[in-house]
Amino acid sequence: MTQRRIFILAATLAFYSFSAAAQPVRVLASNGMRAVIEDLQPKAEKSIGRPLSIEYGSTTMLRPKLDSGEGYDVAIVTTPAMDDLVKAGKIAPDSRLDLARCGIGVGQRAGAQKPDIKTGEGMTQALLKAKAVTYAEDGASRITVEKMFARMGIADQMKAKTILEQGSVRSAGRVVKGDADYVLTLISEILPIKGLEVIGPLPAEYQGYISFAAGVAAKSPNKEPAASLVKFLVIPENASIYKAKGMEPR
Repeated sequence: MTQRRIFILAATLAFYSFSAAAQPVRVLASNGMRAVIEDLQPKAEKSIGRPLSIEYGSTTMLRPKLDSGEGYDVAIVTTPAMDDLVKAGKIAPDSRLDLARCGIGVGQRAGAQKPDIKTGEGMTQALLKAKAVTYAEDGASRITVEKMFARMGIADQMKAKTILEQGSVRSAGRVVKGDADYVLTLISEILPIKGLEVIGPLPAEYQGYISFAAGVAAKSPNKEPAASLVKFLVIPENASIYKAKGMEPR
């Protein structure tokens, strides 16, 4: 047997031995953090010495599993949801760490002519001229978006041409397919979507930030690696990744 084959065999055996021995750290994560987590996952797994098993969804969609307190080791969700989980005893209080916040932006098909949405008036005109807009029915940004419509005085007009979808990925897909002109959601949820580009954030007077936090499940059987993962997410070296994904690290 050649040295190369021996090396490959040894590496393969080592990999499977590691995989068999290292129980995955199970993570429930909000869609708003997905782009960051996917980028950091290889480094995180190396850092904590465990593979990650991650389920993504809106915080609302994940709530039944989160509220059960079982079946996961780490929760990465919106700050209000994390506060609720800590109060309910589902997350260990001393494990909770704030991660980042993200503003809401406007996405359109890549290459389309960009409207000027820097001002409230510009944003209003862009919305009124759009054939349709879309956002997630269960998304954390929905409240901010609909408050903006109301403050602009265009709630009725927008209701008639708003497409509500389950999740930001489906909403973004409506824009890619041409069913809607704009998707209104967290900037971190727009950037990873192929075929979309960010026009810009909502004007300052309408902007609302969604904050995210992480914590270890109180019933986790993997508390040590789970806590290591949460701490890894806030190391200074990762700040540039958050910023590249449209987020502001804490």
